[in-house]
Amino acid sequence: MQCRAHGARFARPLASGLLAAVAAASIAAGSAEAADKVFTVAKYPIEAVAENAVLAKRKALAEGQEAAFRSLLKRLMPVMAYPRARQFASIKAVELIEGVKVRSERNSSTEYSATYDFYFRPKSVRDLLRREGIPFTDEQAPVVTVIPLWQAAAKSSFGDQTAWVNSWKGLDLENSLTPVRIEPLAKEVQPDTVAAAVGGDEGAMRTLAGQYKTELALLAVAEPDAKAGRLAVTLAGRDAVGAFLLTRQYRIDAADPWYARELAAIIALRTIEGRWKALHTRAVTAKAAPGDTDLLIAVEFRGMAEWQEISRKLGATPGVQELDVAGLSARGARVTLRYAEGAERLAQELAHQGLSLRSVDGSWLLSLR
Repeated sequence: MQCRAHGARFARPLASGLLAAVAAASIAAGSAEAADKVFTVAKYPIEAVAENAVLAKRKALAEGQEAAFRSLLKRLMPVMAYPRARQFASIKAVELIEGVKVRSERNSSTEYSATYDFYFRPKSVRDLLRREGIPFTDEQAPVVTVIPLWQAAAKSSFGDQTAWVNSWKGLDLENSLTPVRIEPLAKEVQPDTVAAAVGGDEGAMRTLAGQYKTELALLAVAEPDAKAGRLAVTLAGRDAVGAFLLTRQYRIDAADPWYARELAAIIALRTIEGRWKALHTRAVTAKAAPGDTDLLIAVEFRGMAEWQEISRKLGATPGVQELDVAGLSARGARVTLRYAEGAERLAQELAHQGLSLRSVDGSWLLSLR
């Protein structure tokens, strides 16, 4: 099952977009626009246990939405800004989600586990980060070819070539800030070329890339050491930032020997993303002040009839632009908009129409007067 639910963009009065907003709040999915792919969190695992299967699924989806949102923030934000993500604890991820898609699912009478794709609204997430003054980037790098290699002296329970490749393929490679294409080692690539590249020889790195007809190619060489209980992973080659050589060690847990391999692939992708973010993260201004032109407004109402009246008046107000519904419930909504003269002037304009726009604890609240 796959469908698409768009948030309401208002070239006409807001009330006419009500059905689209309601649809956006439902569980629907579809492929994201190419320019906004980084706002899709794909192949995301969710699971929960509850009194029955229905409650387990509901719990898994609710918790999964929040976890996927945190994963998206870590994708977009530089590592040094991660602690600031705690200020979004009160934000409901469902209000930022455009839709979802189920990739696979399993359930019993009390358990539910699945893999989902979560599609977040790009404009809503961008506005949120800008309003809070948090640096981020949503610019995707050129695709890099990654060649996973498993090099072990002998067969072991820690993994093999197929398992190492699958550890990479299980990640969200397409929507990453640094999208990855997985390729096998070309027959033309000689062992000495691999060894030289892993040793930091840039000539060998260029030779490797040439075999794949690209300038961007990375070896991901995993070498387990059963005696030491360690897994060494070396990234060698060129990514979108430049020549790259890095080796990390991971402890192998005897009770879960495959965990180290999965973790190594995740951290390798994050490392590549981190290099790209270090160069392309945009600085943003401090937290929005009441006079700024981009606004996030909470709307209070007592029913759909009242919401329609508020939305009609707001949508018809001269000067209001880029008006979107960021979330909608039975008694409230969140909308984003741009008003060139600032929120205080907008409040004066709306007062003439019987609407009250006021600042409450640093946030803007709209309701009927």
